Amino acid sequence: MITWRPEPVNQTLLQTLIFHHFKSTKLIPSLPYHTLRRPNSRPRTSPRSQQSHHKPPPNLLRKPIPFVTDLKQLENPDEALSLFNHYREMGCKHHYPSYSSLVYKLARSRNFKCVEALLFNIRDHNIRCKETLFIALIQHYGKSQLPQDAIELFRQMDSFNCVRTLQSFNALLNVLVDNGRLENANEMFKGCSKLGFRPNCVSFNVMIKGWLERGECEQARKVFDEMLETQVEPSVVTYNSLIGYLCKKGDLDGAKSLLHDMTQKGKKPNAITYSLLMEGLCSLGKHKEAKKMMFDMEYQGCKPRLVNYGVLMNDLAKRGMIEEAKALILEMKKRRFKPDVVTHNILINYLCKDGRASEAYKILVDMQVQGCEPNAATYRMMVDGFCRVEEFEEGLKVLNAMLMSKHCPRLETFFCLVRGLIKCGKVNDVCFVLDEMEKKKMRFDLESWEVLVRDACGEDGGASGLVTELISAL
Repeated sequence: MITWRPEPVNQTLLQTLIFHHFKSTKLIPSLPYHTLRRPNSRPRTSPRSQQSHHKPPPNLLRKPIPFVTDLKQLENPDEALSLFNHYREMGCKHHYPSYSSLVYKLARSRNFKCVEALLFNIRDHNIRCKETLFIALIQHYGKSQLPQDAIELFRQMDSFNCVRTLQSFNALLNVLVDNGRLENANEMFKGCSKLGFRPNCVSFNVMIKGWLERGECEQARKVFDEMLETQVEPSVVTYNSLIGYLCKKGDLDGAKSLLHDMTQKGKKPNAITYSLLMEGLCSLGKHKEAKKMMFDMEYQGCKPRLVNYGVLMNDLAKRGMIEEAKALILEMKKRRFKPDVVTHNILINYLCKDGRASEAYKILVDMQVQGCEPNAATYRMMVDGFCRVEEFEEGLKVLNAMLMSKHCPRLETFFCLVRGLIKCGKVNDVCFVLDEMEKKKMRFDLESWEVLVRDACGEDGGASGLVTELISAL
């Protein structure tokens, strides 16, 4: 473990921080794109092949759209609109597949201003859109915590010559619940018939989830009763929501009663149902009973899944029994279960929290050797883990691998790593991280910049005050 001490002002590092702060407050033009093929290019065919009367299979009749193919290969989403306009200038007429692909690309990068401009363009050209496009956009607005925009889009769907169905209604309902607007969701749910819809199982499940997340079990029960009254058949998901809530509250008897009710009505519990019950047992310190349930569930006609092993592993690791958790992986392999990324992440998470980042990194390497690719959570936990033990250069290596794998850290992770590299005096590495942040359009707020500048200044309070004044004046 290294104990860091403030260094004297590093002028190069200080200039770097100020430059990147000023840079992040302005719009940076995107890099020029490169088209990979000409829009009008066609594969050459021999005269003999042209004379052939054999009809190609149906799947070969659909030719790939050059714009869509090039769009998929663009790494920088900011170049997407320029590529779209370039193809148009070359005489290429865009149809729905091109428009929808571009909308998806822009929405994934959260460039909603361009999305909205493109939607106006679609409406002006009277291009008929599929409902799936609007459902995807509603979900992206939800993930970006823009529920009001999702509502407006749902209301405008008719103007795009697109018929709204219960599917888009349920998508919006879920966005409202996930964004904490349960009252709006409830109002919309009650007014479902005015829109010409009849709530289905998914609609009821969304509302049950919303009330349970707020801790209002009685309201969730009322929705469940209404579901039965309107003869909408509950699904396994419905029962799992209620069972999971009761287990979290420690009401195992109530959860088991629901399980019994579920089986009596002909609904087979799945691996998730049992995993929720196992979590409830583990939360009460009944690890042996949870393990017994996992093996007993097979006799009930439900084969254990990775999620069930994950519950046991998580409980062992939480209690500091890392070796026992590792032994469970060997047991999984004996029973011909291949541990997935979530399983490995459980061990990596608790090892990193326990300050054992090097051990966690070995697990990351082992899982890759076994053909299991890390996900964003794996990399994030590893970078955070190395930062926790102040091994910032190791953290930077993992960050680099993360970026190469097209995953992106959280802003907190970037801040922790940059701050550590500043303390190490690694100017070039700080520049690299700040440049990567700029590519991802992720920027520190003023308070974070002030902390970083003070770290770079060390104990020189005068320099720190001066830079803070400069930044504050922006």
